[in-house]
Amino acid sequence: MSKALDEADANALSALATAPPPSGNRKSHSYQLRTNTGTHFFKRHVKHHHHRKHSLDDATMNASAFYNYPEDEDDDHQNQNFPYNNNINNNNSNHSNSFQENHQMPEFSGTSGGSGFFKAPSRSAVHPGRPTALELRPHPLRETQVGRFIRTIGCTETQLWAGQESGVRFWNIADVYEPGLGIGGRARRGDEDAAPFYESVNTPPTMCLMVDMGCKLVWSGHKDGKVRSWKMDQQINDDVSFKESLSFLAYHRGSVLAMVTSSYGDIWTGSENGVIKVWPWESVEKSLLLSPEERHMAALLVERSGIDLKSQATVNGVCSISSSDVKYLLSDNVKSKIWAAGSLSFSLWDARTRELLKVYNVDGQIENRVDAPSEKDQTLDEDGSVKAGSKSRKEKQGGSFLQRSRNALIGAADAVRRVATKGTNAFAAEEAKKTEALLLAHDGMIWTGSSNGVLVQWDHNGTRLRDFHHHHCAVLCFCTYGPRIWVGYVSGMVQVIDLEGNLIAGWMAHNGPVIKMVVGSGSVFSLATHGGIRGWYISSPGPLDNILRPELAKREDMYNTLETIKLMVGTWNVGQGKPCQEALISWVGSQASDVDILVVGLQEVEMGAGFLAMSAAKETIGVEGSSNGQWWQDAIGKAMGEGSSFERVGSRQLAGLLIAIWVRKSLRTHVGDLDVAAVACGLGRTFGNKGGVGLRLRVYDRIMCFVNCHLAAHLEAVNRRNADFDHIYKNITFGRSINNASGMARYLFLCCSLAFSTYLFWVLYYSFGLLWFLLVLSASVSSTAQMLRPTNSVAINPDEGKPDLAEADMVIFCGDFNYRLFGITYDEARDFVSQRSFDWLRERDQLREEMKAGKVFQGMREAIIRFPPTYKFERGKPGLGGYDSGEKKRIPAWCDRIIYRDNRSSPTSECSLACPVVASVWQYEACMDVIESDHKPVRCKFKVQISHVDRSIRRQEFGKIFMSNEKIRSIREELRCVPDTSLSTNKIVLQNQETRSLSITNTSNKEDAIFQILCEGLSAIKDGEEPEYRNRSCFGFPRWLEVAPAIGIIKPGTTAEISIHHDDTHATEDDGGQKYWHGEDTRDKLVILSVVIRGSKSTETRSHQCHIRHCYSPKEQQPVVHEPSTKGHSSKKHQSSHHRSSSKHNDKFDNHHRSRHEH
Repeated sequence: MSKALDEADANALSALATAPPPSGNRKSHSYQLRTNTGTHFFKRHVKHHHHRKHSLDDATMNASAFYNYPEDEDDDHQNQNFPYNNNINNNNSNHSNSFQENHQMPEFSGTSGGSGFFKAPSRSAVHPGRPTALELRPHPLRETQVGRFIRTIGCTETQLWAGQESGVRFWNIADVYEPGLGIGGRARRGDEDAAPFYESVNTPPTMCLMVDMGCKLVWSGHKDGKVRSWKMDQQINDDVSFKESLSFLAYHRGSVLAMVTSSYGDIWTGSENGVIKVWPWESVEKSLLLSPEERHMAALLVERSGIDLKSQATVNGVCSISSSDVKYLLSDNVKSKIWAAGSLSFSLWDARTRELLKVYNVDGQIENRVDAPSEKDQTLDEDGSVKAGSKSRKEKQGGSFLQRSRNALIGAADAVRRVATKGTNAFAAEEAKKTEALLLAHDGMIWTGSSNGVLVQWDHNGTRLRDFHHHHCAVLCFCTYGPRIWVGYVSGMVQVIDLEGNLIAGWMAHNGPVIKMVVGSGSVFSLATHGGIRGWYISSPGPLDNILRPELAKREDMYNTLETIKLMVGTWNVGQGKPCQEALISWVGSQASDVDILVVGLQEVEMGAGFLAMSAAKETIGVEGSSNGQWWQDAIGKAMGEGSSFERVGSRQLAGLLIAIWVRKSLRTHVGDLDVAAVACGLGRTFGNKGGVGLRLRVYDRIMCFVNCHLAAHLEAVNRRNADFDHIYKNITFGRSINNASGMARYLFLCCSLAFSTYLFWVLYYSFGLLWFLLVLSASVSSTAQMLRPTNSVAINPDEGKPDLAEADMVIFCGDFNYRLFGITYDEARDFVSQRSFDWLRERDQLREEMKAGKVFQGMREAIIRFPPTYKFERGKPGLGGYDSGEKKRIPAWCDRIIYRDNRSSPTSECSLACPVVASVWQYEACMDVIESDHKPVRCKFKVQISHVDRSIRRQEFGKIFMSNEKIRSIREELRCVPDTSLSTNKIVLQNQETRSLSITNTSNKEDAIFQILCEGLSAIKDGEEPEYRNRSCFGFPRWLEVAPAIGIIKPGTTAEISIHHDDTHATEDDGGQKYWHGEDTRDKLVILSVVIRGSKSTETRSHQCHIRHCYSPKEQQPVVHEPSTKGHSSKKHQSSHHRSSSKHNDKFDNHHRSRHEH
C-alpha cells in the first residue's frame, strides 16, 4: 500500500478512537460524516455484549435467511458463526465438499435491483417483442467458425445459398423444418442444430454471391480474385462435396468484392482500388457451353473478354472515378444503369454502352474530374480523322508501377489535406457518411444506407432526394419486397419501412450485426455477423405472428432443456508478489476436481508509475497484457491441471488487474463467444491501478459476465468506491481481444514517440515530485495515444443508455472492493475475530450497509460471510497473528468479495425459459493458510441451473404449427392472391430504330400490382426452321432491345406504359479508341418477354407473355458513325450460330416457365 494510504488509515483510526458509542437502533445509511475541514470519517459504534462461541457442530441454517434481511433487524438469530479454517488439508477439503453437496449457503441481497439498469433481463420461451422467426441456422459459437464464417447469402425460390470462408453451401427450402444433423452427424461443430445443408469443396473465402435464375447458376466472387459458378437444384450425395461449374480469374491482384448482372446479361465485378470490370455475356455463354474437359479453355475465353472500365476512365494518368474499393454494385433495371459504390463516392454507368455517366459523392455533389485530351494529345489517322485518347498497352492496364504509386500518394495526400482543412472532427463526420448498403426499390428509387444510420433516397440520375433517420446505428444491408423495404443495422435491429420512408415496424432480429438480407420463397432471410440465419415471413409483423407466438410457447416443454454446471470464482490481491505452487493449489487446485468453469481475478499483479503509464498508452492503441500476467495464468493453469482436464478460454489484463477463465474440456462444446472488456478508474479514469476487467461468454446459449474490480482505497472513501462501481457497471463494453498486429505496430511507434519525452519527465519528477510526474505523463500518454487510436464511427450498442451487463443472464463481480469495517477499533475487531463472532462484524461492514441503502451492487447477492476478514496481513505470518500489528494497525476488513446476480426476480423463481439462469452458493471461504500477500485469497463455488432451447426440436415444432394450423393456412392462402392485370398486346413488331409502347393495366380495385419484365427467350428467325430460343444471364435483354421501365408498381385501376425500342448500334475498339456501328445481322429476330406480376404481399406470381419481333430493313441502315470517346468500351459482336447446341436445355427451362404463364 502507498504511503498516502497509511497516513489516511492512521487519521481514520485516530478519529475512531475518540468517536462516541453507537445508539441501539441501527438504520440503513452510509455512516459518513463531514468535518469542518472537509475530511470524511466514521462514527465508532461499540455494542457491549457477551461474545458467543460456536463450533461447526452447533451450526444450523434457517431457511428464512436465504434472501433478504430487514434493515432494522439484528441478524444474530438468523446467522450462525462458523470458525475459520486456518490450514486447508485434504480432510478439511473432503468435509467441506461433503457439506456442499447437501446445503446451500444463505445469502444477503442488496436493494434497488428491481428496476433500471440493475434489473435482470426479461426472458421468455418465445420472444414477445419480435415476429416469430424460423431459426434456419442457430447462433453458432464464434470459436467453432474459425475459417468457416458465413459472409453473405443469396436466395432462389427453392434454395438458400451462403458464401463462407471455405466455399459455399446451400439449404433446400423444402428441408428447413427438418431436425439438425446432431453432434454425431456429418455436420461439424457449430452446425449441429442447423437445418440440413450441403457444402461445396473448399475454396478461398467467398466475398459475394449473385443469383442467376436465367442460367440456373449461383455466381460467387472470391478473395483470390476468381469468379466461380455453381449449379442450382442439383442432386447431391450427402457425403460428397459438390464442385464448381465454370470459374475464371477476374483479378490477378485483389478480391472480387461485388458482383451484379446488368439488364443486358453482362456480369460486372468490382474489386479493390476502384477497379471495375465487365464480362460480356456472349463470352460467358460460349464458355458455359463447353464441356467440363474444356474447362481451362472456357476460363481463358472469359478472361480475355474482360473490359477494365477504370482503365477506360483514365485519361493522361488522371482517373475520373474513385480509387476506393468498390464495395457494392447495383443494376438499375428501370433505366438500364449500373451503380458502383465506394465508401464516399458513386459512379454511374450506362449498362448497354458501358459509358461513365456521372461521378458524385455521398452528398450528391458531382465529382467528375474527367480531363478532355488537349490538342497536342490528339493525332490524325491516315484518312484524316481524329484519333482521341490514344494510349499504350501499359496505360490501358492502369499505368506503370510509378504511375500507380503516384496516384496512391495523391489519394493519401488528399486525405491528409481534408484532415488539415476540416479538422479531425469534420473528418470523423465524413467517415460517418460512408455508404454501407445499396438497394433498388420497386418504384425505381435507389436507396443507400450510411454508417451514421441515415437512409438516403436517390433518383435514377443520382440526384439525392430525401434523408431518413430511424435508428442511430449503422445501416449494413437492405432488401425489398413489394412496397416494403427491410433495413438491417449493426445493432442487430431490423426495421421495415415503406417506399416513402415511413417506419412500419422494427425489432431486434439478432444479438449481433445484421450483415445481409435476401428475399425468397415468401420469406426474408437475415444473416448475422456471428453466422446465425433466421427466416421472417414476408408479411411480418402481422396476424400470422400473433398465431405462431402463443402456439409455439405452448410447446415449451418439448424443446426446453435443463443443465446444471458447477462454477468457481476466485479473487486475490497479490500485492505484486508471486506465490509458491502450494499456495495456488491450496486456493484453486484443491477445489477444481468438481468444477466445470473456473474464473480467477487478480489485483496488483504489477504496479509502479512507469508500468501504469505505459499500460495506459498500450490500451489506447490495441495492446494489453504483460509478462507477469502471463506468468500468473501459466501458474494457475498448472495448479488446476490445464491441458488434461481444463482448457484456458481467455483473459484480459488492465495494468495490475487480471481476469482469466478455464473451462472443463467436457463442457467446452457448449461454451464460447468470449468477449473481453476493461474500464480504468484511476487518476482521471486513465490509469488501471483502479478499475475493472471483464469477460463475457455464452454457456448453453446463456450470457454470463465476470468482472474483476479494484475499487478506491481508504477507509473514508465510500462514495468513491460507489462511484467506481457505478462507472464500471455503466461503461464496461465487451468486444474481442484487442491484441493484434496493427496494435503492435502502433505500440512500437508510440514507444519511439515517448522515448524523447522520458528525459523531460524525469526532470519534472526530480523537480516537482511524483504527483506532477504522473499528471504530465498521463496527459502526454493520452494525447499521444489519441493520435494513434483507430476511429470507430459505428455504434454497436442497440440501446445507447443500457450497459452490456444489464443484458447478461448472470453477472459475477469479484475483486478487492476495499470496503472496510466502520465504528470499530483495531483491538475490538481483533477480539471479535479471535472469538469467531462474525455476525456483529458483518453489521460493521461498509459494503453491506451500502447495499442495503441501494447505493452499490444494486439487487445483487452475496453469501453470508463466515470467514475472517481478509485484510490486512503481514506477509509471511500465518494465522490471526498475521494481522497488521505495526504502527499503522489497519483495522481488519473483508476487502475481498464475490457478489453475483442471476435471472431471478424473487426467491421462489424456478429455472425455466422465463428465468433461464438460477444460481446458488455452496461454498464461500478464504484460504487463511496462504501468506504470500497482505490479502488472503477468496473463492466461491456456485451451482448454476441453466434452461436453454433445443433449437432443432423447436424448428420442427415451428414447422408443424406452420403447416397444420388452420388459421395460418387461411392467412397464407390469402397472401397467394395476385392482382388481375392485362396487356395491351401480346405481339409487337419493330423496325430499325423504332419505338413501340406496351401497356400493363391493373384491373384490380384493391391492391397494387408489382411488375417485372424479363427476357425468357431470344432467337434468330431462319426460313423453314423452328425458332431455337435461348436466354441470357438473369433473363437479360438482347443488346439491340431497350425496355424501360423493366420494373415498377401499378396502382389499382391504372396503367403503366412500357417503352420498347430497337437500337442496334454497338461499339467496337481499335487503336484510335471506339467506333459505333450498326449491327450487321440481317436476320429477323424474335424475343419472348415475360411480364411477371405479384401483389404487394403475395407469395405467388402470375406471368404474361409478349412476343417482340424485329424485322430487318436494309433501306433504313445508317452509315458508319465514328464517335470519339474515352468513356465507353464494348466487346465485339459475336455471331449467334454457336448457341444452337444449348436449345434442348433452354427448351426444358421454357417449358417449365410456360406452365405457369397466363396469357
